[in-house]
Amino acid sequence: MTAAAQRQGLVERVTRETDIRLELALDGNGQTSVDTGVPFLDHMLTLFAVHGFFDLTIKAVGDVEVDDHHTVEDVGICLGQAFSQALGDKGGICRYGLCYLPMDEALARVVVDVSNRPFLHYEVRVPDQKVGRFDSALAQEFLRAFALQAGVTLHVDLLHGENTHHIIEAVFKGLGRAMNEACLRRSGLSGALSSKGSL
Repeated sequence: MTAAAQRQGLVERVTRETDIRLELALDGNGQTSVDTGVPFLDHMLTLFAVHGFFDLTIKAVGDVEVDDHHTVEDVGICLGQAFSQALGDKGGICRYGLCYLPMDEALARVVVDVSNRPFLHYEVRVPDQKVGRFDSALAQEFLRAFALQAGVTLHVDLLHGENTHHIIEAVFKGLGRAMNEACLRRSGLSGALSSKGSL
């Protein structure tokens, strides 16, 4: 059985900046083991997987003594590639996903189209540059890398929110739910959900 038939992805990426191994199972139950060397990213990716019902294992070593940018971006690349692997030709899936995700005072809207047309719209303003040691701008860098490598159109909008941790958490949980909905198998659909016959 192929990785796509099992709906799993395995990506290993080694550069002069990072060394990453990532395993993803789309039809999981939210089991995670995430160690990127960036604690806030670990927390966000755990939430993403738990609320998206994905099984996710990540081990990453990066040049965090420089800053977290390379690790965060490269993990986004790997996660996107793993989704692309797991979905194969993207046949038989619902394709679109939408989630409004509340986190206390914050409310994020995450909309995805598994389209083979990578694009990120990100309208999320946060009040703080840092959450602990994590640079809040890196959330956008992660999502851009993910969208490009997964081949998805991704729209993320913050409808309201005041706490930076809550805002980013709402985004990652919402992404998990939206991706789960988009990746669900549609009964009776074998090919791509497109009037053109392919994506």
